[in-house]
Amino acid sequence: MTSVKPHLAPWDRNNVLQWLRKNVPEIRIQHILRVETMARDLAQRHQLDQEQAARAGLMHDLAKYFPPKQLLELAQKHQLPIDSIDEANPHLLHAQVSAVVAQETFGIKDSDILAAISNHTLGQPQMSDLSCVIFLADSLEPGRGDRPKVQVAREMSYQNLHHAVALVCDLTLKHLVKTQRLIHPRMVLTRNWAWLEIQS
Repeated sequence: MTSVKPHLAPWDRNNVLQWLRKNVPEIRIQHILRVETMARDLAQRHQLDQEQAARAGLMHDLAKYFPPKQLLELAQKHQLPIDSIDEANPHLLHAQVSAVVAQETFGIKDSDILAAISNHTLGQPQMSDLSCVIFLADSLEPGRGDRPKVQVAREMSYQNLHHAVALVCDLTLKHLVKTQRLIHPRMVLTRNWAWLEIQS
């Protein structure tokens, strides 16, 4: 059994799994478990706290299937930043709302874990290495396929977190442009930050 470091409060992983089984389809639970595993692996590779990474990975999609109205209401209630892109596509708020659920339902107080959950979809300039790990695990876990560019980014995630974040952002942005979908400005900011980190 993995020991829990002193700064991490005791918790019951099974409670989270039971909650997920009631609120998330099985196919999404399988994705979540793959993210949890990859997050732990990336944390080990980059000498980060594996338990923090696993917890953030397991809880990153708690609000994934909340209805748009509920996401907006919870975001407003907790004074989360909402812009016109969020209003047009409330699903983008599920990452930040998942952090709220992690805090309120499962008592998570670790600010690094909460930030990693909150940042897993759009990223955030200057985000921590733990946030990078969850962002990458969500985008690159094995269930995401083995297209060459995805595989390159996956391999890079074990070598250089910022470079991998930059590659994932580019893949996402190209897809959004190709499919003529809205682009959240935070993804662009994350992309530019990651590329600048590589060059510095």
